[in-house]
Amino acid sequence: MRHLTGITLTLLLASGAQAQERALHKEVQVAAPIEAVWQAWTTQAGIESFMAPQAEVDARVGGAFHIHFDPLAGPGGKGADDMRFMALQRPTMLSFDWNAPPSLPEARAQRTFVVVRLADVGGNATRVTLHHTGWGDGGQWDQAYAYFDRAWGNVLGSLKTRFETGPKDWSEWMAALRKMHETAPK
Repeated sequence: MRHLTGITLTLLLASGAQAQERALHKEVQVAAPIEAVWQAWTTQAGIESFMAPQAEVDARVGGAFHIHFDPLAGPGGKGADDMRFMALQRPTMLSFDWNAPPSLPEARAQRTFVVVRLADVGGNATRVTLHHTGWGDGGQWDQAYAYFDRAWGNVLGSLKTRFETGPKDWSEWMAALRKMHETAPK
């Protein structure tokens, strides 16, 4: 019986290890009150101040969280087209579904999930943690995971900069997009 218990324990531990969910976890401290950081994540002006040059944001469960990194692209190619808020708990938590970039169509056809948590740090600072989960394995899933491992760090860095030096100026970004679209094969 003791041997059987050891085998059972080994199987349970192995199955638990296999069930471990692959996830991205990023964190930054922002020099702003929690309410200001909440507004940055849950309003169009807020998103456009640090994350993307264009957004459609309707901060309610099921509401739009459309983030257009390339507003000049056609439908389905703008970025996080057709994403939705899944949960909001003002001012400490928001979650939304997310997709891969258009360059990874197999992974883009599916969704992952992002949870952003905000914690007050002394009234004039906020700790922002971002947890991105729901990843598949292999192929374009691995490429998307690697992409967002870099991208979310950049997004949180932009959020921090937004509160240190002001909203992001998207004019150079948009000029580069215009040039890219003008020279792209039709």
